[in-house]
Amino acid sequence: MIKQSAASPHLLTHRGPARVFDSPEAYHEVADDPELDIDENTVIGIGNAGPKGYPGIPEVANVPLPAKLLKVGVKDMVRVCDGRMSGTGYGTVVLHVAPEAAVGGPLALVHDGDPVVLDVPNRFLRLDVDDTELTRRRQTWKAPAEPHTSGYAWLYTQNVEQADQGADFGFLRGSRGHEVPRDSH
Repeated sequence: MIKQSAASPHLLTHRGPARVFDSPEAYHEVADDPELDIDENTVIGIGNAGPKGYPGIPEVANVPLPAKLLKVGVKDMVRVCDGRMSGTGYGTVVLHVAPEAAVGGPLALVHDGDPVVLDVPNRFLRLDVDDTELTRRRQTWKAPAEPHTSGYAWLYTQNVEQADQGADFGFLRGSRGHEVPRDSH
């Protein structure tokens, strides 16, 4: 999902190399590094910010641009995340990537340097990597360690649906809604 009206028109069709981070925090740790290997054509990918991975799909996807690019006047670049951002956020940010990286979704398979193609007019985001290579990556992918072993956080991470399904408990599917037996206002 992308808020097209907030995106930069020149980035609505874009191809660039990926620079991937395993979390918003991992990106923030290096965003001000003047030696960061990123330029204005890079597609920043941030995983593990979705319903299960963060957990809770918080508003952490609209990350600032790297400081070194801001200093030279870059105002926007393509960012891709399995999390979400505030409705007041701006920029060319693709959100709610599903399935999320924490469950082996597309962001879990992206490597630094992989070509990423965003084509908003034709409604697609594509990782330009050979299917054989993606199959190999899927087979060697390892899920992140489960940080919760009990309690509500464990119940949540074990049962939350992906963003494209509403990020709700899967066991509630089909059981929502009932008659209101009396006046409830």
